[in-house]
Amino acid sequence: MKLPSSSATELNKQDLRHFLKTQDFTKKELSDILKLMAMLKQARKDNAVPQLFKGKSVAMIFEQPSTRTRVSFETAATLLGGHALFLSPKDIHLGAKESLEDTARVLSRMVDIIMARVDDHSTVAGLAQYASVPVVNGLCDWLHPTQIMADLFTMQEHLPENKKLSDLTVAFVGDATNVTSSLMFACTKFGMTFKHICPDRFKAPQEWINIALENCEYSGGELVITDDTAQVEGCDIVVADSFYWFGQEDEKEIRLSTFIPDYVVSEDLMAKAGADAMFMHCLPANDQRECSREVMESANSIIFDEAENRLTAQMAILAYFTYKHNTVPSAETVAAHKNKIEGFLNSL
Repeated sequence: MKLPSSSATELNKQDLRHFLKTQDFTKKELSDILKLMAMLKQARKDNAVPQLFKGKSVAMIFEQPSTRTRVSFETAATLLGGHALFLSPKDIHLGAKESLEDTARVLSRMVDIIMARVDDHSTVAGLAQYASVPVVNGLCDWLHPTQIMADLFTMQEHLPENKKLSDLTVAFVGDATNVTSSLMFACTKFGMTFKHICPDRFKAPQEWINIALENCEYSGGELVITDDTAQVEGCDIVVADSFYWFGQEDEKEIRLSTFIPDYVVSEDLMAKAGADAMFMHCLPANDQRECSREVMESANSIIFDEAENRLTAQMAILAYFTYKHNTVPSAETVAAHKNKIEGFLNSL
């Protein structure tokens, strides 16, 4: 007797959505996720997180290592009553012995959501193409949307008096990283002024600029691309990130010599921004390279609030993308299955 699949693939998936990039979502939808984050963070503070992921599992695919991504997703799943599976390249045959398509289809039969932290955007996009459960981009070479939800929420928690998100001016000082792109897109979507301050050689590519400018047309935001560090003046938030990443090791020396010392976020540079300017960094930070330890430890640094909010973001993402498909059985159904299965086991 063949039974229908008992997996999440059998749920109503006409409205299946993936979280590959914030550009796929409206400002209203992203704001809803931020509201959910606020409620879940308060629930965690009260040790009363609702079991919104009870009985569910998230498969976490890691082609790249990460402290914050792994710990935040595993903890989020546990707090919400579910389970997380860590899958490294040694654990699965992603695109090697098994095709990307087959991996996505197999995992969709066994878990409720897939998170992938990958080398190339085409990998997470391919998983989303073939999966029948939500796929979340935990980082790729182009984007880091889960980080940016934490960043937006952290900015919201530390808003200057009488300002809202759309009033903020954010300066990203440094290389055109996957955090730069995601923050550029999200800030301009919310109507902020976003400044990318970077040596011309490593500035954001025109494709990113075009996306951000299109956002500005609808939101009223502003985009500034400049190599002038004096442009930090008057900014509410100053953001830093690594000057080189995986796959850029052969450029390490030229990158460091180009960025250091002018683009290091130092106490002097923060002073140019203003006494109330706050400092953010997605971490891990190479202090004395892209930023100084003094800035990281200053009263204006909110980097550890930002890190904690990775957990806040992951709780919201797991709940937001799976809750609508929850099927809550009646007490009678649970009892019927329990009695039937226990009766069989007792008869053995």
